[in-house]
Amino acid sequence: MPATVSLRHVSKSFGPRVVLHDVSLTLAPGARVGVVAPNGTGKSTLLRVVAGLEAVDSGSVRVDPPGAVIGYLAQEPERQAGERVRDFLARRTGVGAAASEFERSAAALADADAGAAAEDAYAAALDHYLALGAADFDSRLGEVADAVGLHARLLDAPMPTLSGGEAARAALAAVLLARFDVFLLDEPTNDLDFAGLELLERVVHEWPAACAIVSHDRAFLERTIDSVVEIDDHAHTVAEFHGGWLAYLEERTTARRHAEEEYAGYVERRDSLARRAQREQQWSHTGVQKMRRSDEKDKNIRAFRRASSEHVAARARRTEMMIERLDAVDKPWEGWDLRFEIAAAPRSGAVVARLTGALVERESFTLGPIDLEIRSGEQVAVVGANGSGKTTLLAALLGDVELTAGSRHLGPGVVLGTLAQARRRFGSAPLLDGFVAATGLLLAEARSLLAKFGLGAEHVMRPAGSLSPGERTRAELALLMAAGVNAIVLDEPTNHLDLPAIEQLEIALTGFTGTLVVVSHDRRLLDALTLTRQIELRAGQIVRDEAV
Repeated sequence: MPATVSLRHVSKSFGPRVVLHDVSLTLAPGARVGVVAPNGTGKSTLLRVVAGLEAVDSGSVRVDPPGAVIGYLAQEPERQAGERVRDFLARRTGVGAAASEFERSAAALADADAGAAAEDAYAAALDHYLALGAADFDSRLGEVADAVGLHARLLDAPMPTLSGGEAARAALAAVLLARFDVFLLDEPTNDLDFAGLELLERVVHEWPAACAIVSHDRAFLERTIDSVVEIDDHAHTVAEFHGGWLAYLEERTTARRHAEEEYAGYVERRDSLARRAQREQQWSHTGVQKMRRSDEKDKNIRAFRRASSEHVAARARRTEMMIERLDAVDKPWEGWDLRFEIAAAPRSGAVVARLTGALVERESFTLGPIDLEIRSGEQVAVVGANGSGKTTLLAALLGDVELTAGSRHLGPGVVLGTLAQARRRFGSAPLLDGFVAATGLLLAEARSLLAKFGLGAEHVMRPAGSLSPGERTRAELALLMAAGVNAIVLDEPTNHLDLPAIEQLEIALTGFTGTLVVVSHDRRLLDALTLTRQIELRAGQIVRDEAV
């Protein structure tokens, strides 16, 4: 059913940390809203507040009609041990919980002593069951799985056994199967291949429901949304920009320029008046001193000089009053900004890495045999559908997976920097301990560097695994700045980063003169890089390897 969610003067804090302040926002049927802000500012919190999963400190959240189904799809769906893919999809879409409640209410209604309350509960459970599409869920499941490229045999496989690509397809299938009245998508594009992105774009356009999207994928936002909600990382308020992604970028730039011009004009006027007041005060003081030292006997001349000094002093007071009456203009807020540079190591040998007849067998998936050579200074993009073997190929190159057959060679003088898709480099140890162990930095040096990546005292002593995906990504990027490298291997580097950080990453990568191998479905990132070569995988085989 068409549904509207309205937030009015909502505020939300976690302890002393304010996340949202006096936020008013309306999500109406058919709206396509992109939610943007630096990592840690409150994008996910805003979605959870809209979904009713977070209680607000003040203000109100109204859903019209009250029985509308609001679906929040989190950015890192939990993979529960032993849970089959079909059960994961039922849980993710709300069908599993709705089916359980319907069965309970039906059993209660069948009881001989069931009354009107049981009938009402049954009717409500049935309505909810039908609204979520539970009645035909199983019949739709096979069709959707086929559409996203999820093999039928995987529907009964435990979720933890899926590869990254297969898990991404399962997450996409959940979006396609969902029957919500309001969709809240938190980083839905993570790990999706180009075909998945195109399918998601098409589905988002077809929904009659309101949709709010948090995404780092600029091309996806450009193609799907019609307005932007920006959370201010200083005031914790929101501003809404209409007209789509490109209009938002233009309006934001214009608003920033006007704010800077207005502040500069205020400062210039204030300083000019202050200098004038200082001159007038000095003139008055000089006049008084001269009059006191003067031997002038004529009382009329003395009276004239006194009046002149008093007139100048009055002018100084008027100028000071003008300064006080100026409408103060606040300096535009300069939030935390990642300044990311990749430290360079001396050039490696001509060959960085080589695979010869390399074969990797992982349960039902086989990569290879593959012959591949990466040479010094090459900038290589590895592309292909989810499940085609991109991450496995990187693992084979890096020596992170055992070869069933063939050989691997890492060239002399190669100093590697890596970013894995899972962002689990530091495990469960406290972040600071893991970072010091990986870099050899002193504690103070490690703290300082992590702080440049927005990871302060409240982050560095926590277990690394408890950090958000964006925080873990920034911690691993800090490693590339801590020690010199001459070859970088990145697996979906823009996943979980906010947009300003992605822009800084692009700048750092375009200025990097060493060897780069990157797996990414971020179309804007690939366009920004100076690629020299593109390798395409399909079903564990290299089907294209050509210069760009």
